[in-house]
Amino acid sequence: MATAADRGTATATATASDGEPSAFARVLQGLGREVDHGEKVVRRAIEGGGKDLGPGELLALQAGVYRYSEAVDLSAKLVDRATSGVKTVLQGQ
Repeated sequence: MATAADRGTATATATASDGEPSAFARVLQGLGREVDHGEKVVRRAIEGGGKDLGPGELLALQAGVYRYSEAVDLSAKLVDRATSGVKTVLQGQ
């Protein structure tokens, strides 16, 4: 199964003039890594089942899930903006 980072790398192959990945590609790759990390945090929490967590562990889990949800939300916004931009360009042709 492809990870979010793999998907980001595969879809964000635009490069700057110096051969480095574009800023947009770097942002997508970073978001892909954050989403992967968040998926692992959530998976570990689910697989932990009935394990008793202390207050510190619960706060860490809450922070991890929050970061994950923020990364997913930002990814959705970026895709929406990119889609709108492509639609605008295509309408102008």
